Amino acid sequence: MTDTAFARAVLRWFDRHGRKHLPWQQGINAYRVWLSEIMLQQTQVTTVIPYFERFMERFPTVEALAQAPVDEVLHLWTGLGYYARARNLHRCAREVVEQHRGEFPRHVEALSALPGIGRSTAGAIASIAYGEHAAILDGNVKRVLARHYAVDGWPGKTAVQKALWEYAEQNTPKRRVADYTQAMMDLGAMVCTRSRPACEQCPVNDSCIARAQGNIEEYPGKKPKKEKPVKAVQFLMMRNPAGDILLRQRPSQGIWGGLWGFPELSLEQTPEAFIEDHYGVSVVEQEPWDTYRHTFSHYHLDITPVLLQLEREPERIAEAGSLWYRLDQPSEVGLAAPVKKLLRQLADLDPRQLSLVG
Repeated sequence: MTDTAFARAVLRWFDRHGRKHLPWQQGINAYRVWLSEIMLQQTQVTTVIPYFERFMERFPTVEALAQAPVDEVLHLWTGLGYYARARNLHRCAREVVEQHRGEFPRHVEALSALPGIGRSTAGAIASIAYGEHAAILDGNVKRVLARHYAVDGWPGKTAVQKALWEYAEQNTPKRRVADYTQAMMDLGAMVCTRSRPACEQCPVNDSCIARAQGNIEEYPGKKPKKEKPVKAVQFLMMRNPAGDILLRQRPSQGIWGGLWGFPELSLEQTPEAFIEDHYGVSVVEQEPWDTYRHTFSHYHLDITPVLLQLEREPERIAEAGSLWYRLDQPSEVGLAAPVKKLLRQLADLDPRQLSLVG
């Protein structure tokens, strides 16, 4: 099967079986394509749909997104994960408005220069929104091509990625490029899945080398395993006499960058001493909660929440980057998933059964 025949077969399959009713496929423009592509990075379609719809309702244009406070963007993103995407989303919107008069560039090179847009995302925007001849290579497409051409090795390696890009480009047709882009993503998501691929439904199964070899599960190659280190931290859930919880905004760089969370301590430090020294107030009662594990891509974080009732509200909280979070009237700020979960548990506590209520 030639590459041209590959594209034709994939397009025929798309016409009969491809997804055509997703929210971002309606009223297609560069802004909607870009927003959906950023959200879909490392996230499933079913998870993304409600987030996309909420974003479009609140920020119907790139100008509206650019003008919004980053805290509001992070708040709407809460729960979607990989928060650097949200920060780059906001930066990109501002750059499009300030440097491109609110119009996304048409070509891959200019799109790739914008914050948070890599080569594959740029290709998706250029091809779907503008019909430009541009290839993509997201996770789904990598899997289809790695199996079809039996490309050995982990796609994170430069040589492997280079080979996959070559196949992606040579198979991208000049006509119906927008449909082909969507078709390849659908083929990976619906047929050539990570586990139990439906090879009998694949439009190019007769030329798939991995299928002929009988070792589809070996492609694409797995990332070399490395034991994840374990870190440990205490989350200080400090409550004033009114029942509000102190939150601090995290630095823009690092995990949960720019989101709001609890003050943190190492396990070796004593919460009472830290609070008295740092905030000038005493702790009248404390209750450690069960430690639980939150796993990132590169390490495990063991979190020990500690609920601490303060004798009074500290006078030193005038410092920047702090707020008293009202459990009955939550602030619309971006929260890391573990923090959101703990705040929900705090809000559900019955004060009559809780000795820590002043």
